Amino acid sequence: MSTHFTKEAFKAFEIEGLENRMDAIRKRIQPVFRHIGAEVSPDLTVNLAEDMYVHIAQHARRKVNPPNDTWMAFSPNKRGYKKHPHFQVGLFDDHLFIWLAYIYELPNKQQYASKLLDQQELLRTLPEDFVISYDHMKKEAVRVTDANLEQGLVRFRDVKKAEFLVGRHVSAQQVSAMSHDELLELIRNTYAHLVPVYKKIQ
Repeated sequence: MSTHFTKEAFKAFEIEGLENRMDAIRKRIQPVFRHIGAEVSPDLTVNLAEDMYVHIAQHARRKVNPPNDTWMAFSPNKRGYKKHPHFQVGLFDDHLFIWLAYIYELPNKQQYASKLLDQQELLRTLPEDFVISYDHMKKEAVRVTDANLEQGLVRFRDVKKAEFLVGRHVSAQQVSAMSHDELLELIRNTYAHLVPVYKKIQ
C-alpha cells in the first residue's frame, strides 16, 4: 500500500462515474491521508496546544457527479471542520494543495476577516511560493506576493460565499516523485509557516 501520492492517485480524477471514481479515491488516496493524519496531527496538537482531529472527506452527499478534488482536514473539533478554521491537504488532478482554510460555513466570518485584515503584514512575510484562494472549489490561486490582500479580505468579510485559503500548491508531477518522508516534510514545513497565522487569528 502506497504511503505517498502516486501518478495513479492523481489519475483517479480521470475516472468516469461517481462510484468508480470514489472507489479509486478510497483505494489510491485515502490510505495516504490516513498515514499523513497519523503523522501530522500530533505535531499540530503540540504546536497549537489544542487537540487537532483528522477528518477525511467522504463526499457522502454526492449522488451523481463525481468529485473533482478530495481532501483531509485537521480541526480542533472532533465532529467536523467546516465551521472552524482548519488545515487541509488535498488533491485536484494536476496539483496537491496544503491550506490553512477559512471557508464560507465559518460562523463569525467577519471577525476572522477583520483579524486577517489587521495581519496583512504577517501574510506578506510568508514564503514567496505561498498562494491564496478565495474559493476552495476552484483550482485557481494567486501568489501572496501578487495578491491584492486587502481587496480579497474585504470580499471575504462582506460576501457570504467568499472564502480565504492560504498555503501551497505543488504540481502532481513534483508530488508523485516524492517519497513519503519528503511529502511529510513538505506538509510540515508549510504548516510551520501557517501555524503563527492560525494563532494570531484565533
